[in-house]
Amino acid sequence: MQKGKIKQMVAVSMLSTIAYVLMMLDFPFPGLPPFLKIDFSEVPALLAAIIFGPAAGVMVEAIKNVLHYGIVGSFTGVPVGQLANFVAGILFILPVSYLFRKKNSVKRLSAGLILGTVLMTFMMGLLNYLIILPAYTWFLGADPMSSQMMLDLILKGITPFNLIKGTIITLLFVALYNRMQPWVMKQIAQQA
Repeated sequence: MQKGKIKQMVAVSMLSTIAYVLMMLDFPFPGLPPFLKIDFSEVPALLAAIIFGPAAGVMVEAIKNVLHYGIVGSFTGVPVGQLANFVAGILFILPVSYLFRKKNSVKRLSAGLILGTVLMTFMMGLLNYLIILPAYTWFLGADPMSSQMMLDLILKGITPFNLIKGTIITLLFVALYNRMQPWVMKQIAQQA
């Protein structure tokens, strides 16, 4: 029992470190605002969530963002971007973990990834409108954005960005899972 907990803690730590490195290898997507950058840091969090459960995936997301804020910082001085990344990551990985852990199949994994993409896209649009964009302008000391400006940014930038990011991570993770399926299933069996 104790050995399994130690193995899980080590795995979550390693996956968090990998997620942080992947977060640093971000890049803007052509045609979208340059401050929206795609990275693949949700892949290790997804792996943790489907092997060890949703709490492990949330821990990977949390550690990755704490490391990022501690090492890179934030141009606002407050971790608004890291908090947004954390929330987006959780919205993406939790449906995947929930659906996949009920029945371990590629079909359930794919359904979870699609649901996660849709949930992340919708909720991040709403949260950007209500909290994140106003927080950025407040912490930067900038004039508040009008409702129409925020709506335009969300519809023309943030929503397409989250759809594209979710789709890319979904395709990447399904391809990765297909290669790693025997190992993943063995890890899940060892957790039981």
